[in-house]
Amino acid sequence: MKRGQLVCQHLENISRKALEDYQSIIKEFVKGQHGIYALYSKSGRLYYVGLASNLRNRLKTHLNDKHGDTWDRFSVYLTIDDSHLRELESLILKISKPKGNLQSGKFIRSQDLIPLFRRKISRAQKMELDNLFWEENRADKVKEVKRVNGRIPVLAPYFNKRTEIRYKYKDKIHKGIIRKNGTILLKGKIYNSPSVAGGSIAKHSVDGWIVWKYEAAPGKWVILDKLREK
Repeated sequence: MKRGQLVCQHLENISRKALEDYQSIIKEFVKGQHGIYALYSKSGRLYYVGLASNLRNRLKTHLNDKHGDTWDRFSVYLTIDDSHLRELESLILKISKPKGNLQSGKFIRSQDLIPLFRRKISRAQKMELDNLFWEENRADKVKEVKRVNGRIPVLAPYFNKRTEIRYKYKDKIHKGIIRKNGTILLKGKIYNSPSVAGGSIAKHSVDGWIVWKYEAAPGKWVILDKLREK
């Protein structure tokens, strides 16, 4: 057995008639074996997926149960052990969604990455917007960024006193000050956004919530994005 191997033997695309007429031969292959099996309709579409610790008995049962008239061919995949059978079945059900299976697959401990994916997309879109309007926001054209159309600095809700922030770029630490109103003082210029402030250093669009850090506790510097988790 090769390291990491899951499936040790398989029979694919076998006719229903072979199961009906040659059960003794099929029994030699699958008796007492565990694994995954698939039933296919007469049109060749995947109809049902299941797992079994005794594949021969399970397939024989499907000749006459409620699925008996719905399938024409089958495949079996014998596994080394049964430790991952349930999860493997769930994976197949989630991907293929066979018509004959009433329940969809469920993973026990798998992390759903959609919330994290959504946050990262949101950040990427923000960076794209910053990049599109980079000329408009360039630091060397703006001496003082003031409130425009009622807009307030994005860091205003999080700070009520002067706070040092740091951005390490190309092995050099750049320091800025968040003022009481949430604006950022950096090299004598004022910025409303940590992304624009960071972009003035990198000379391209950056996600300021990630590149800038503040001292959350003595000696503990964390990214600004942690503020949005509170």
